[in-house]
Amino acid sequence: MEYSVSPDGEKYPLPQMEDYEKEFDRLKKITDEQRSLGREIVVVMGLGFVGAVMAAVVADSTDKQTREAKKFVIGMQRPSSRSFWKIPKFNTGVSPVKAEDPEVDELISRCVLERKNLIATYTYDALSLADVVVVDVQCDFLKQDLGNCTTGKAEIAALEESIKIIGEKIQPECLVLIETTVPPGTTEYIAYPTLKKAFAARGIKKEPLLAHSYERVMPGKDYVKSIRDFWRVCSGINEESKKKVEKFLSDVLNVNDYPLTVLDKPIESETAKIVENSYRATILAFLDEWSNFCEKNGVDLIKVIDAIKVRPTHSNMIFPGPGIGGYCLPKDGGLGVWSYRHLMGFEDNNFKITPVAININDTRALHAVQLIRDALRNMGKIVAASVVTVLGASYREDVGDTRYSGSELLVRKLAEMGADVRVHDPYVEHWWEFESQDTYPAIGASWSRFFRNQEGLTELRINNDLEGSLNGCDAVVLAVRHKEYLHLDPEEVVDLIGSPVAIIDCFGILNDEKIKKYFELGCEVKGLGRGHIQRIKEEVRLKARQ
Repeated sequence: MEYSVSPDGEKYPLPQMEDYEKEFDRLKKITDEQRSLGREIVVVMGLGFVGAVMAAVVADSTDKQTREAKKFVIGMQRPSSRSFWKIPKFNTGVSPVKAEDPEVDELISRCVLERKNLIATYTYDALSLADVVVVDVQCDFLKQDLGNCTTGKAEIAALEESIKIIGEKIQPECLVLIETTVPPGTTEYIAYPTLKKAFAARGIKKEPLLAHSYERVMPGKDYVKSIRDFWRVCSGINEESKKKVEKFLSDVLNVNDYPLTVLDKPIESETAKIVENSYRATILAFLDEWSNFCEKNGVDLIKVIDAIKVRPTHSNMIFPGPGIGGYCLPKDGGLGVWSYRHLMGFEDNNFKITPVAININDTRALHAVQLIRDALRNMGKIVAASVVTVLGASYREDVGDTRYSGSELLVRKLAEMGADVRVHDPYVEHWWEFESQDTYPAIGASWSRFFRNQEGLTELRINNDLEGSLNGCDAVVLAVRHKEYLHLDPEEVVDLIGSPVAIIDCFGILNDEKIKKYFELGCEVKGLGRGHIQRIKEEVRLKARQ
């Protein structure tokens, strides 16, 4: 018997052929009862970072007048050995996604166990019961070369297969809402004809009801709010679809405080998501070149940015850190570039800025490794004979999400150069990008393929003991602005380590006073975008000679 193993080690047997009919009978009975209560049946495909919480938000919504639940939600997950465990977990009221927002666990538990209008299943036949299907199936962008996104390709096979199955199963009146971030044109050029063909094969002449509305999920303390209490953009393939998606989103989201933006065509909604994230990625890439300028010319980019942010029009400017991560910003521009050529059929060289921005952001962490190398050299050490402690594995502060984090490239490059790497992060339990790098995010898709000497990284584990992580190391990399790292005292750090150490600040964590103190303690300090550090070093040395 084949099993699916959860992150906490529980084993769940995969369903057998005879289980499927029983499961559908169970769902049919439940949904018949729910329809008798006047509730709409919503199937959410995909119980990942977006789908699991979206399913709970829909289930938790109520009629504006009666305050009664008007939706019954079925979360659907493919029964693979990798992810089937999510279904039994979900059905006990336990979230399949780890979140810093306590409302995630509360929401799922309440809807599953108390309100009893949220369940999970593995059978695609659940689609035949749906009034609305929300598609949250992962769509990735696989880069063939590190630092060259133009050779990458959109990984949309899972989405295409899901749309095909939806077309084979749903009732003609069912609304299909694609929530996944997709290459512009996907809804009209791929999903629509796929549904049309499936309908035709079933003898259905009715036009499919198809819409797109992208999520703006932000992992962290406001996880649920970023879905429920945030602005949404949507559109439909035709007027009926547009009206239905507008009504559905108005039913389940806080559109009074965060009004919907309804666009004319799905490609506009799809493009809005890509441009939104590409814009932020481009600004961060732009700051990378100024970060390098600052390092070479004695300028502190942190102080420069703070000075600029006083102006309200530039108040959202942020320091780029060791590259940008999370699931969206590193890939979304690539989806647009790929779509232009492969869905629209254009062969011209239209995209110039977007690919460059992606490439810069993807490789910024490699420059941080150069700073680690140089800091160790200044102390008479080499990377290959050093213990390097990386503080922070996640892609941003105070969250446990490691997808495409700058720290991953740091670790991989350090391993390639022979370093003994330790990693501390108070928010991360498993770093799947390393532990399961042979199969995660898919076979052959790990960034391990871009570096040598990666085999041993499957044994890399997150250390939640800061003292143990620091003890006896040669270099400390401040890679993420977790609140736990913002107030580290230089004397205590050096005392825990047992000797002077190389300190590399990747995220503007150290103020001038702390930088000065580290130098006074005999340490070496480097920082991304912080060229003024050399000046502080010279001042400390001059004072010591006097």
